[in-house]
Amino acid sequence: MEATNNVKKKKSVLIRERKEQAQKGGASTAKLLNCPTSPRKMRLVVDLIRGEKVEKALYILKYTNKEAAGRVEKLLLSAIKNWEASNEDKRVEDSGLYVKEVSVGGGRQLKRLRPAPQGRGYRIRKRSNHVTIVVDSKTTEPQTN
Repeated sequence: MEATNNVKKKKSVLIRERKEQAQKGGASTAKLLNCPTSPRKMRLVVDLIRGEKVEKALYILKYTNKEAAGRVEKLLLSAIKNWEASNEDKRVEDSGLYVKEVSVGGGRQLKRLRPAPQGRGYRIRKRSNHVTIVVDSKTTEPQTN
């Protein structure tokens, strides 16, 4: 038994274990993969809600005049539902949910050619992105083990 504890673990296993330990605190995540918007445009919207309370973030997204805001709003609602599923005994209104983390990374690129003068072709990169939202409650109670 003691020999198995001394075995060196892969980096991916350590990262997964750290994420699982962080999730035990009550935080919930939601991911949007391959969203057909450039990461730069998505970051403009995501920066508006980082660190805000969930109610205020939903209000901001509803009245933001960007196409990406609708997608982020739907993703935030999904993160809230995930939090409700993992914390069935608590209410969203009483828990003080806030947007703990939001990250936008580049997704895959579709590469196309556009005709250009003198027989050349200009390359067009149609970008996409991945968005991850972490929602947590401010009123965390100490867990008993």
